[in-house]
Amino acid sequence: MPMERRDIPRGRFAPSPSGRIHLGNILCCLLAWLSVRQRGGKVILRVEDLDTARCPRRYAAQMEEDLRWLGLDWDEGPGAGGSDGPYYQSERTALYQAALERLTDLGLVYPCFCTRAELHAASAPHREDGQVVYAGTCRRLSAAEAAERAKSRSPALRLRAPEEEIAFADGHMGLYRENLARDCGDFLLRRSDGMFAYQLAVVVDDAAMGVTEVVRGADLLSSTPRQLLLYRLLGLPAPAFIHFPLLLSQDGRRLSKRDADAGLDSLRGRAAAEVLGKLAYLAGFNPSAEPRTAEALLADFSWEKVPREDIRIPAGLF
Repeated sequence: MPMERRDIPRGRFAPSPSGRIHLGNILCCLLAWLSVRQRGGKVILRVEDLDTARCPRRYAAQMEEDLRWLGLDWDEGPGAGGSDGPYYQSERTALYQAALERLTDLGLVYPCFCTRAELHAASAPHREDGQVVYAGTCRRLSAAEAAERAKSRSPALRLRAPEEEIAFADGHMGLYRENLARDCGDFLLRRSDGMFAYQLAVVVDDAAMGVTEVVRGADLLSSTPRQLLLYRLLGLPAPAFIHFPLLLSQDGRRLSKRDADAGLDSLRGRAAAEVLGKLAYLAGFNPSAEPRTAEALLADFSWEKVPREDIRIPAGLF
């Protein structure tokens, strides 16, 4: 990538359009937009629709229209063009395959035949957040054993995680470290149905699109060491990472696209500035819940004002 391109801040929205966007998605887009726009940077919209069955194109079209209504514009992506397209992950699989082949040539990829039930068995190692730590069951299969199993079951492909601690300074949450072998295990690059894994696709795309700053929810903080490893192995420049606290419902649940009262189906009857103003108030950089456009919020936005603990939506605010 030309040096002058990396000198210009480049952020991105990268939602998965599996339904109507909700307040948590909007907060992510707002923070990413403000963080890069405040420094005169560019915003990229990338649609993470690798799972085309869950993410039909009509959902992506609705999401794009909702973002325009909110005033969260983008410089590159669907409807805006750009030199780094296509901007739908479902159309970028050749790039992921090339990266997978490079990792395979390094001797770091092996087939995994474990079923979902086997992976999630009670006896399997689990992290504190409930995620399974892969025990390396198929890592020790010989080439002959793998070939025999492949006759009856298509394998997933995993990366051999090194016995190494990877640490980085998050732009908001501070120092985070993880021993990949102990805390994660060998991780997926491609599923058994042929779908490329999030960890590989997002690294390839962010590097190819010249992204210099990734803003996303704290639920993805633990993904970052895996991604930093992939950047290093593939010889790609890594962006800066900024993770923010999750937005929770008033009863403490993580928001999902099933939460109708937090989705734009119910909120489009209001002014976009009302939605953004209240989200900015919850995130600490709007002094009150008064309506504010994204442009107007640029003057008050600062990461120093954003809390580090999860944010619960008070009853009646929306």
